[in-house]
Amino acid sequence: MEKFVSTLNDIVWNPGLVGLLLIAGLYFSFRTRLVQVRRFGLMLRSLLGKKQGKDGISSFEAFCIALSSRVGTGNIVGVATAIAYGGPGAVFWMWVVAFFGASTAFVESTLSQLYKFPHAYGYRGGPFSFIEKGLGKRWLGVVFAIITLICCGSFLVTVQANGASASMNNAFPVPPLATGIGMAVLMAIVIIGGVQRIAKVASIVTPLMALGYIIMALVVVCSHIQDVPAVLGLIFRSAFGMDPLCGGIIGSTIAMGVKRGIFSNEAGQGTGAIASAAADVRHPAQQGLAQAFSVYVDTLFVCTATALMILCSGTYNILDGQGGMLVQNAPELGNNYAGFTQSAVDTVFAGFGSQFVSIAMLFFTFSTIMAYYFYAESSILFLFKGRVSSSREKLLVRVLQVVLILAILFGAVKEADLVWMLGDIGVGLMAWVTVITILILCPKALDALKDYEQGLKIKK
Repeated sequence: MEKFVSTLNDIVWNPGLVGLLLIAGLYFSFRTRLVQVRRFGLMLRSLLGKKQGKDGISSFEAFCIALSSRVGTGNIVGVATAIAYGGPGAVFWMWVVAFFGASTAFVESTLSQLYKFPHAYGYRGGPFSFIEKGLGKRWLGVVFAIITLICCGSFLVTVQANGASASMNNAFPVPPLATGIGMAVLMAIVIIGGVQRIAKVASIVTPLMALGYIIMALVVVCSHIQDVPAVLGLIFRSAFGMDPLCGGIIGSTIAMGVKRGIFSNEAGQGTGAIASAAADVRHPAQQGLAQAFSVYVDTLFVCTATALMILCSGTYNILDGQGGMLVQNAPELGNNYAGFTQSAVDTVFAGFGSQFVSIAMLFFTFSTIMAYYFYAESSILFLFKGRVSSSREKLLVRVLQVVLILAILFGAVKEADLVWMLGDIGVGLMAWVTVITILILCPKALDALKDYEQGLKIKK
C-alpha cells in the first residue's frame, strides 16, 4: 500500500506540475504587467479595507486565514530540507517562485471573489465555485471539493498534529497525547464559533506568530551580522552553480527551491482562493492584491528568516543525494532538518533553540489546522448548498468538526507518513485542476484588474 501511494505521489508531483506552476506565474506576471510590483503599495492598503456588509469577513481577516495555512511547519522544516538537498542557492529559487507566484495568487483570488456565493455562514467560494460557474463544469467542481474535504479535513490535519506533538515531546516533558488533547480542545472552541471566530483568532494569532518568529530570526542574524554579506553572496553563486561545492547539484538546487517555494506559498493550489471568497470587499481585485501580498509574507519574510538564521549560523549540512554529504558544517545533525533551525537559535540563546522552535511549530500547526478546517467546511457548503435542508447541512458540518478533532488526537500519537503522502497527492491534484482552470479564466481576472485600476484613476 505504502509503495503504491508513494508511486502515485511521484506521478502527481512530477516535474510537469512544478513546470506548470512556474510557467503560470510567468504568464500571469506578463498579462498583469507585473501587478505584484506595480501595485505593491495598493497591496498594503488593500489589507486595511473595511468589509462592505454583515455577511462576510474583512480583507485582512481573509488574508490572515490564508496566511495561517501558508505559514506552517514548512517554513521551518521545508526551508531546511531545501538547503540540505539543494544548497544555499535553493533559497534564491524560492524567492523567484514567490515573486512570480504572487501574480498567480492574485488571479486565483480575484476569480474566487468574482464567482463566490452567499450563504447563511457568510460568503464562500474558491476553485470549486469558479470551476462550476466559470467553466460550467459542476462535476469537476464537485471532484475538487471532495478532494479538498478529505485532505484538509483529515489527512493533512493528522500530519500537522503529529509534527507538533513530536516537537513538544522532544523539547519538553509533554506526552504526545497531552499535546493532542490541548490542541483538540482549543480547536473545538475556535471552530464551533464559525467563520467569524476563526477569522478573529487568525487575525490576532497569525500576525503575532509570524512577527515573533521574524524578530527572533533577526536577533540571531544580527548576532552574525558580519557573515551576512558572505551568505548572500553564497546564495547567489550557488543558485547558478558557480560555487565549487554546490556546482554539481545545480539541478537539485533549482528543483528543491522551486518545489519548496511552491509548497510554502501555495500559490496556484486553490486554498488561498477559498479564504479570499469569504471576504466582503468593495472590488474583487482588491482581495486579489491582498492575497498576492500573503505570498510575499510567507516566503520573502518568514522563509527567508529561517534560511538566514541557518546559513549565518552555519548549522546545516548539504547532502549529495546518495547517502553522503557535500558540506558537513554540523555532522552531528545529519538530516535532522528541524535541528538546523534549533541549533541556529542555540548559537545565540544556548539551550533555548529546541524549546523556541517547538513552541513556534505548535503555533504554526494550530493556525494551519484552523485554516484547513475552514477550507473543508467551505467544501461541504459548496457540495450541499440548496440540495439539503439547513439542519442537515449543520449536521454535516458538525460531523466534519468531530472528524477533525479526532484527526488531531490520532495524529498526535501516531506516525503519519502514509497519510502525509495521501495529503500530498490531494494537494497536487488540487494544484493541477486550479492552475489549468485559472489559465482558462485568466481574462476575467484581467478585466477585473483593469476595471479596478480605471476606478482608481477616476477617483484621482
